[in-house]
Amino acid sequence: MKEREIAIQVKNLVKTYRLYDRPKDRLKEALGFGRGKKRYKEHSALKGVDLTICRGETVGIIGTNGSGKSTILKIITGVLNPTSGEVTVDGRISALLELGAGFNMEYNGIENVYLNGTMMGFSQKEIAERLPAILEFADIGEYVNQPVKTYSSGMFVRLAFAVAINIDPEILIVDEALSVGDVFFQAKCYHKFEEFKEMGKTIVFVSHDLSSISKYCDRVVLLNQGIKLGEGSPKEMIDAYKRVLVGQYPLPEIDSGVNDVDISSVSSLSTGTGSADTPGSVNANAVNPELLEYGTKKALITDCYMEDLKGNRVSAIIKGDSCRIHMTVEFREDIASPIFAMSIKNVKGVEITGTNTMFEKSFLKSVNKGEKKHIVFEQKIDLHGGDYLISLGVTGYENEEFTVYHRLYDVMNMTVISDKNPIGYYDLNAKILVEDL
Repeated sequence: MKEREIAIQVKNLVKTYRLYDRPKDRLKEALGFGRGKKRYKEHSALKGVDLTICRGETVGIIGTNGSGKSTILKIITGVLNPTSGEVTVDGRISALLELGAGFNMEYNGIENVYLNGTMMGFSQKEIAERLPAILEFADIGEYVNQPVKTYSSGMFVRLAFAVAINIDPEILIVDEALSVGDVFFQAKCYHKFEEFKEMGKTIVFVSHDLSSISKYCDRVVLLNQGIKLGEGSPKEMIDAYKRVLVGQYPLPEIDSGVNDVDISSVSSLSTGTGSADTPGSVNANAVNPELLEYGTKKALITDCYMEDLKGNRVSAIIKGDSCRIHMTVEFREDIASPIFAMSIKNVKGVEITGTNTMFEKSFLKSVNKGEKKHIVFEQKIDLHGGDYLISLGVTGYENEEFTVYHRLYDVMNMTVISDKNPIGYYDLNAKILVEDL
């Protein structure tokens, strides 16, 4: 088997910033006054991160704000220098990191296309050959002849993205740029992503849009507080990220020097009989051995199953029929207004739909310690044929802070049987009339 070529190699990457309380402290140090006196605090944006991206891969980087996502992209593209570590890039990079970065605000759109193309190493002739494609993709009309300082943020991103993807890059790096722009432009950009993937180009993609990460990425890297927590499939890393968001992921000590954390700890859950503290208390026939479970356990999901409207426990449903998804919850503490939730994903981890008792305004009461509740979600299933995963949860708010009491991600499988699978995820049940004129 031929070894895959490496496009980007990052080894033990460290980036440390000096933070000054007052601007004059920065000036004094720059001028050499008070040598030996430390006037700053150090902040480590990246702490020994290793990363290998092969040619042709689409790799997503996710994490909370301040986790180091943008920093690592800026170092890869040469915008920032690392404090220590090695970065090797093999291939022409086109980067879309910050809207309008590298644009001259006084120049018009076309002049900025030439300016950016020149900065990327293209001749005037090469830029001229690409100009029609850039302008067609940006689609900002006569504004292309106006100074970019008059552009809206949407126009900025349209032109910047059009330049980035039409200079024939071997590596495309995108940092949250698609959060601006209308839905039609975003769809055009994602279509271009798919074209790039088919052409074997390398894409590094930072986004908070987890659905896009799940759909387009071959592999995902999870960062937090400058540390790489792990890397793996989009579904695996997105589930781990959700644990980080609610403080239910075992983070390493900041100064421990730990780089990669064994992600298997996220989903190494057993099934079968067990105590109420383990997922084994859930109906063994329903439990997915690869499910992800976490929470404070002030409330515990002790049973779950799916049945048809005749009361038969099932794992398959015919499209168009209704089913009931059952969940039993035991309360170990008094909880004010718990929220019971259910969601459905496809096998790639894309969340298709879901709801909860807060959205539906179906349960807004407090519950006492020792109580048990049986929750039933009755749904008509219009999803296209295929396999889906059901997730269940009990959450709430404590002192206005969102709290997860118990979550079971991908706890049950649901197979939808259908002989008609149009485009997308679910059936519009459209009635189409064709008439002679």
